[in-house]
Amino acid sequence: MSVRSMLVRSTERKTCGVTRWTGILAIAALAVVACGSTSTSTTSSGAAQGNDLFNPSDFNASHISWLSANQNASGSPVMGGTLQIEGSTDLSAAADPQGEYETIGFTLERAYARQLLSYPASTDLTKAESVVPDAAATMPTISSDGLTYSFTLRSGLMWNTAPPRPVTSQDFERGILRNCDPTLAPNGNPGYYVSTIAGFKAFCTAFENQSPSERPAARAATINAGMTSVSGIKTPDSNTIVFTLTQPATDFDNIIALPFASAAPIEYLKYTPLTPGNVLYSDGPYAITTYNVGHEIILTRNAAWTQASDSIRHQYVDTIDVKLDLAGSAAATEVQQDLAAGTADLEWNTNVPPADIHGLESPSRNPQLGVFPAPGTTNPYLVFNVQSPNNGGALGNVKVRQALEYAIDKVAINKIYGGASLNEPLNQVIAAGAEGYVPFNDYPTPNNQGDPGKCKSLLKAAGYPNGVTLKDYYRNSGNHPAVFQEVQADFARCGVTVVGTPIATGYYGSSGIGVTSPNGLKTGNWDVTEPGWVPDWFGPTNGRATLPDILDGALSFPGSDWGGYDDPTVDSLVTQAESSMTLSAAAALWHQADEQVMKDAAFIPFETTLTPLFRSARVHNAIFIPFSEYYDITQVWLSK
Repeated sequence: MSVRSMLVRSTERKTCGVTRWTGILAIAALAVVACGSTSTSTTSSGAAQGNDLFNPSDFNASHISWLSANQNASGSPVMGGTLQIEGSTDLSAAADPQGEYETIGFTLERAYARQLLSYPASTDLTKAESVVPDAAATMPTISSDGLTYSFTLRSGLMWNTAPPRPVTSQDFERGILRNCDPTLAPNGNPGYYVSTIAGFKAFCTAFENQSPSERPAARAATINAGMTSVSGIKTPDSNTIVFTLTQPATDFDNIIALPFASAAPIEYLKYTPLTPGNVLYSDGPYAITTYNVGHEIILTRNAAWTQASDSIRHQYVDTIDVKLDLAGSAAATEVQQDLAAGTADLEWNTNVPPADIHGLESPSRNPQLGVFPAPGTTNPYLVFNVQSPNNGGALGNVKVRQALEYAIDKVAINKIYGGASLNEPLNQVIAAGAEGYVPFNDYPTPNNQGDPGKCKSLLKAAGYPNGVTLKDYYRNSGNHPAVFQEVQADFARCGVTVVGTPIATGYYGSSGIGVTSPNGLKTGNWDVTEPGWVPDWFGPTNGRATLPDILDGALSFPGSDWGGYDDPTVDSLVTQAESSMTLSAAAALWHQADEQVMKDAAFIPFETTLTPLFRSARVHNAIFIPFSEYYDITQVWLSK
């Protein structure tokens, strides 16, 4: 998932137990899950928990204790109470399951949106990243050629409509088709379904090409037509859905487990997505009943949900109250103080401030602290606008980009995020623990601290002896201003001037860079920017969840391939990897794609990171979910 976010300012009014909200779309802040990760610090000591958390051989070992680091599993679950969550930014797509694509969105969706398959809450990492049935009664029946996946829904699935009614297979088909809506597509990731489901590409291309101002009736007509015309999705009855793939995909279960594949009730066809006043429905244990955009989201128990219909989630607390409007620059410190004081229970979009980590680990580790890896994370990194006309189109010149690879002091970036025990320099696309990871470094510098001399000499050889001037769109919250300052200083040492423009983190979504067309990139409004990426899923088949999302122009531009990089060799390797029948063959192809991207110097990786989280003393059963880099809020119960 990415590190992303943006959203609406509004007030809400309740209707029939679900939410209506009114207001004006505006930009907020966060890092982009897949994705998206949080936008603030990562910190903590792997040694403090007895494991090398950067070692990929440890990431998938069931004996690793980090998932239970601050679980507080003692006692029997207590029903009731309000879980208080604090942060400084809103969701990116108005809580729409087909549009939310950052870590906080995935966190909240766990409570109100269900998928055919999902992931269990577990302190065993191998189990935590293994797909299990959710709305489906069992794992799918797969044909011998690997092309057909048949699902049967479990009984008891209900929408919180008035009156409640069953969730159907058609609701799941509708949800997948909605990914191609011209308003939702730039926020989400329809590419996963385009590249796997037979007949979906033609439908999706035509739908995405409709005007974002298209009226709801026209959108509904397109989706309703797709319900019968897309050859790769069939619903022979209300409890059965069958997918036919264009080619075998070892990761299709993971793709179906993404929140983008959540069910969508027919009522959603009445609305233009992301429009103030839209209704939010739930088939999970909680429903959003208050949405004061930019300020607060409140979820209360969904009376239509039953524990018998859900083997993954629980409904322990009465209410989940998310405060969104703490001061951005000071939010992490304020949240940490409130957690320690017990006036808040969990963080929202912040992590433990780096300055607080040592005191929480020494002389003994505070049991309310947990430090967790997200294997394969690259956050933050620098992406080049390869279409920019500035400096005579310098960034379109691979030799210029290769020169700039030598500029960054990655150790200094690590320090911004808490130092070497929490962050490790990264020199490639695919980070430790992800499919296709094989360490290499095409642009080595002394101790990963940059080589301004080599940068200068290569720029001169590329025809830029006096350097260039670059426009940097940098995020204006959390650690990101400090990252910009370090990038600016590092580039200055090799004769490159960087002029910064602060942006809200959500600018990576549908209101900004995320919907930039090739012509938009060619205006040269920006040359470099520093997003981040967390894989949309983990485990041995997650190659598709990183490199294609951020650096495959054929699949992800416009979208999360923000700089417009596209290379036919990379596209071909991605296609081959995605259709490989064995894990070893796929891993080798992902590595080759990684090597080609770095040869082209399409971006500058900075680091892979750990996530430090803190909980209040009254929180029990705090189980970390790698996919959202957060606790599973449907598992938590509170001391009275």
